Amino acid sequence: MLKVYNCIATAHDLRLVALAAFICVLASIAAIRLLRYARISKGRMRSLWLAVSAISTGFGIWATHFVAMLAFTPGIPSGYNIILTILSLVAAIFLTGVGLTVSLIEDWRYGPWVGGAIVAGGIAVMHYMGMAAFEIAGIVVWDPVLVAASIVLGAMIGAIALPVGLHGDSERWKIGGALLLTLAICSHHFTAMGAVSIIPDPSITISQTALPAGLLAIGVTIASLGILGLATAGVVIDIRDHRRSELETDRMRDLADATVEGLLVCDGEMIVSANKSFSLLVGCSADSLIGSKLESSFPDSAARAKLMSRPNHTLETELRHRDGSMIPVELIMRPIIFAERPHHVIAVRDLKRRKAAEQHIHFLAHHDALTGLPNRAYFNARVDQEIAALTPGKSLGILCLDLDRFKEINDLFGHAAGDRALQAFTSRVSALLDDQQMMARLGGDEFAILLSGISGPAAAGRLAESILEVLGNIADAPEVPISTSIGIALSPDDAPDRQSLLNHADVALYRAKQEGRAIYRFFEAKMGAEVRDRRMVEHDLRLAISRDELWLAYQPQLDIKRGKVVGFEALVRWKNPSRGEISPGVFIPIAEEIGAILPIGDWVLKEACREAATWKTPLKVAVNVSAVQLHNAAFAQELHGILIESGLPGKRLEIEITETALVRDLNRTLATLRQVKALGVEIAMDDFGTGYSSLSNLRAFPFDRIKIDRSFIKSVHSNQQAATIVRAVLGLGKGLGLPVIAEGVETNEELRFLQEESCDEVQGFLLGRPAAIDTFREYTHPDANLPPADPIKRTASA
Repeated sequence: MLKVYNCIATAHDLRLVALAAFICVLASIAAIRLLRYARISKGRMRSLWLAVSAISTGFGIWATHFVAMLAFTPGIPSGYNIILTILSLVAAIFLTGVGLTVSLIEDWRYGPWVGGAIVAGGIAVMHYMGMAAFEIAGIVVWDPVLVAASIVLGAMIGAIALPVGLHGDSERWKIGGALLLTLAICSHHFTAMGAVSIIPDPSITISQTALPAGLLAIGVTIASLGILGLATAGVVIDIRDHRRSELETDRMRDLADATVEGLLVCDGEMIVSANKSFSLLVGCSADSLIGSKLESSFPDSAARAKLMSRPNHTLETELRHRDGSMIPVELIMRPIIFAERPHHVIAVRDLKRRKAAEQHIHFLAHHDALTGLPNRAYFNARVDQEIAALTPGKSLGILCLDLDRFKEINDLFGHAAGDRALQAFTSRVSALLDDQQMMARLGGDEFAILLSGISGPAAAGRLAESILEVLGNIADAPEVPISTSIGIALSPDDAPDRQSLLNHADVALYRAKQEGRAIYRFFEAKMGAEVRDRRMVEHDLRLAISRDELWLAYQPQLDIKRGKVVGFEALVRWKNPSRGEISPGVFIPIAEEIGAILPIGDWVLKEACREAATWKTPLKVAVNVSAVQLHNAAFAQELHGILIESGLPGKRLEIEITETALVRDLNRTLATLRQVKALGVEIAMDDFGTGYSSLSNLRAFPFDRIKIDRSFIKSVHSNQQAATIVRAVLGLGKGLGLPVIAEGVETNEELRFLQEESCDEVQGFLLGRPAAIDTFREYTHPDANLPPADPIKRTASA
C-alpha cells in the first residue's frame, strides 16, 4: 500500500484531507445516531428518520469524496461532469438508505451486517461514479488490484460498522460504530485514489459544461453545512432523548424502588433495569444486573418460556441467589413502553415466608404443637398404609401409652409442669425409636407407637421394657416423676384393620392400669368383654342422675358422753336396673376418672341439705366433698345457693374432705374453705393419718373436727401400735380443741376402748349400718310423748 501512502502524502493537500476526514466523522456520527433514533420509532416516523439518516450518510460519503478530490492536485487542468456528479450523490443516498433499512429489519439477526455491506457498496458506487465525473487533460489508468482491495476493504469494515453502532445503549457502541463507518469511507476512498494513475495528454480537452473546482467547492460547502446541521440535529435529538430516558428511568426507578416486590424491566431476555428489592433478593447490586440475561437469575428455561408466552398470569419458579441457593418466587409479566420502545416488566414476589407458613400449617395439621409428634390423623393414615403394605410373616405392632396419674401432676404442680412432663416423656421415649418406628400424640396424655415389619410380639415387648426402664431411671428423672402404662396389640393376629387394632391396644392399656400401672400388657381376647362392661358402667353412670338411680344412705354419728345421736353422714348409693346395687368403691373412682364426680357431688349436697331441713330434731348432716368440687372456683357460691334453697342453716352442715384434696392446690383450697366457714358450715378432716403432712394441715386449715380412719379403729384391741396412734390422735384433738370422731366402730370392744379414751363421737356398723333415712325416723322425728331413743342401749340389746 505504499502507492496509496504516496498518493495521500504527495498528491493531496493534507489540510483538505483532514477536512474530508472531519466531515466524514460528523456524517458518520449523525448517521449512527439518526439510525438508532429511527429504530425506536414506528410507522411514518421510522421512514422519516430513515430518510434523514440516509441523506445525512449519503451527503457525508459524497462530501468526503469531493473534498478529498479538491485536495487532489494533479497539476494539469481538470473539472467535473455535473450530471455524473449529481448522479453519484443520488446513488450514495439511495444505496445508503437501502442498507440502513435492511439493518432495521426486525427479528433478523443478520440485518445490520447485510445493511452495513450495502452501505459499503453505496460508498463504492458513489466513488467510482464520482471518479467517472472527473475530467482531466490526460489519460486515467486504474490498478485493478487496488480497485478490488478498495471495494473489499470498504465492504468488510462497513458490514461491521452498523452491528457495532446498533449493539448497546452506551456511548462506546455509538462512537465505535461511527468510527468504523468513517474508516470504511476513508479507507475505500484513499485506496481507490491510490489505484489511479494519470498520464498527461494535451490533446484531451475539458468540456465546456464541466463543473470547475470553485463551484464544486461551493456545492461541497453547502453539503458540509447540511451534514453539520444534520449531525447537530442528531446530537440534539440524542441528548434530548438521553435526558428524557434518564428522567423516565429515574422516575421508574424511584417508583420501582418504593415497591416491596422485586421488579425487572427487560428487553426480550435482557435485563435493562432492576429495583432495589430485586437486587436485595438476588444478593447483588442493581447496576451489575443490567445487561445480564434472565437465565442468570431464573435458570428454569421452561418457566421462562411460559412466563413470556402468558402475560398477566402468575407463575411459580425458583430464583438463583448469588451464593447459589434457590429461592421460591412468584412471577408475573406485563408488556410496557419503556424509553419509547416496547419492553416488558416482571414482578418478582419472594415466597419464602409463604412457603414457610404453608409448611408450618401443613406441619401443624399433621403434628402436635406441644411435642412436635405426629397427631392422630397422621398416625391413622400411616397405620392404614403400613397395614396395606404388610407382607406375610411380618407383623405390625401398636403400643398405646398413657401417663400414670397425669391429672395429679397438673393439679399439684400446674399445667406448665404438665406440659414439661409431656415434652420430657416425648424426648425420652423418642430417643429409643428407630426409623421404622413412629410415635404420635393422640391427645392429652395419650400416645401411640407404630412398629412396622416386626417379626412378632417379642420385639414389641422389648421396646415396652426399654420405655419403662428409661422412665424409671431415677438418675435421669425430670423435675416431675413420670411413669406410663402400655397396652400392645398386633396385626394381623389381634385385628386386621386399624380401628380394631387401636381399640385392642387401648383395652390392653386399660388392663395395665388396672393391674398396677407402670407395666405393659398384650391384648387378650377376654379383655374385650371386661372393657366393654367398664364402658357400659361409665355410660350408665353419666345418666344415673337423670334416670333417678342414685339415692342417699345415712349412717348415725353418736356423742359418746351424752349417748345421743348428733348427726348423720350422707353416703351416696347407686342402684342400676340391670346391675343392681353397685358399691361406692367401684363407681366413685370411675366417676372421678371420667369427670362425673362433680354433678354427682352437687346432687348429694342438694339432696342431703333438702332432707336434713325436714328433720324435727336439728341434727347435723355430714357430706363427703371431692377434690374436684373443692377446687371448683364457684363451689362456695353454689353451696350458699343450696343452703338458701333448702332452708338448712349452715351450722347444721358439715363437709368432710380428705388430706389428698388439700395438697393439690393449698392456696386455692384454703381460700375456698375460708369462704365455706363464712357460711357457718363446719369442716371435718376425713381419714386422718392416711394422707400427707397431717399435722401441718391441721395448723393451716380451719377444721372443726377430726375423723380417725377405720383402719386404725379395727385394730385397737389387737394391735398396740394402732391403739397408741388412736390415743395420740385423741390427745392431739384435745390439745387443739378439735372434737374427734372415730369411724368404722363395729364391735363392743372397740366402742369400750373409745369410751375409756374419751373419744368425742363414734360412727360404724355397731351403731347403725348406712340405710335410708326412714330407718332412723326415731332420731329425726321423735314422738313428743316418748323419750328419745338410746342407740347404745339399742345396740346392746341387739
